[in-house]
Amino acid sequence: MELVVRKNDLLRELQLFQGIVERKNTIPILANVLMEAKGDEVRFLATDLEVGLRSQCVASVAKSGSLTLPAKKFYEIVKSLPETDIRIAEDKGGVKVAADRFDSRMQTLPREDFPTLPEGGAAPSATLPRSGLKEMVAKTQFAITGEDTRYFLNGALFVLYPESMSLVATDGHRLALVTVPRNGTTDQGGGAPAKRDRSTATGSKDVEEVRAILPKKTLGELGRLLAEGDGDIRYERGENHLFFDVGGRLLISRMIDGQFPAYERVIPKGNDKHIEFERDRLTNAVKRVALLSNERSRAVKFQIDRGKVDVTSSSPDLGEAHETLPVDYSGEAMQICFNAQYVLDFLSAGATDIVSLELKDEVSQAVMKPVGAEGYEYTYVIMPMRV
Repeated sequence: MELVVRKNDLLRELQLFQGIVERKNTIPILANVLMEAKGDEVRFLATDLEVGLRSQCVASVAKSGSLTLPAKKFYEIVKSLPETDIRIAEDKGGVKVAADRFDSRMQTLPREDFPTLPEGGAAPSATLPRSGLKEMVAKTQFAITGEDTRYFLNGALFVLYPESMSLVATDGHRLALVTVPRNGTTDQGGGAPAKRDRSTATGSKDVEEVRAILPKKTLGELGRLLAEGDGDIRYERGENHLFFDVGGRLLISRMIDGQFPAYERVIPKGNDKHIEFERDRLTNAVKRVALLSNERSRAVKFQIDRGKVDVTSSSPDLGEAHETLPVDYSGEAMQICFNAQYVLDFLSAGATDIVSLELKDEVSQAVMKPVGAEGYEYTYVIMPMRV
């Protein structure tokens, strides 16, 4: 194999593989990226056997072929080079990488050792709006635990309806649910295989829906791919894998096999106490007060009274703090305790100026929502702490 490629074109693709390739793994070939040169492009593939990514960039190919290179070290070398053409060629059991006056020879592993990944295209596909998907990932991925023995909680539930789509994540202490409209995007090939389910967030009647649990790592990589570019996303749900075509780059993910909790039952319906806050003011108050909270529990208390909410914290080792926020509230006085980080996660994800807190009592789950959000519905359920 022999080719010449622009540094920036190559760097942009290699950067996307850095989160997929694990530094520590027991299978050496998984630390490598597979490169296949043919025609006027070079194609790349990397995987950790749970998540994989295919991409390509334009190249001047003198001799077609395929080889593997260590993904991290190859990226570091390309990143360090000046903005110029990079020459890549097989050479005596290794690979020469050269540019300008720089010359190197890297060790390679046999292309035959690289695992085969599914291609996609066998199942019907659906078109998803990029902005909606991006919104969903950003507002839910922090609520996935990633290390729960209940492996189905190590991912987020993606639910595709004919007119909308939802993403749900929970770690058992809080739950984030985002629903966005699909804006007239269509399904190809008759739509993905539908599962009928009565217990949906949209009400009592049967709704056609397709469910899949996405691993936490998949969501992180999807978020990175969605960060640049525009245009809709093609989504396909295979038998064991999910495929997201993002601007010509194909993210391939194993599905988590398991029964996701019935999240609709977790969202309380009878929270009758409603308080609205300025998001920035509440964020700053919680950040300041949490500095003197118990370092293990991170507990902050909301003492709610007519016209005001006192955000307080105390720790035998550190001391105590409180800040008063004026609010429009005329109900009965009560207090409720939350993990400060859980509150701050929601406040940083919600983009509206005003947020609401809906409560029932000090032991029932609370609901936080952005007020006046456009283009999405966001519900955040948070369990109170007993301190």
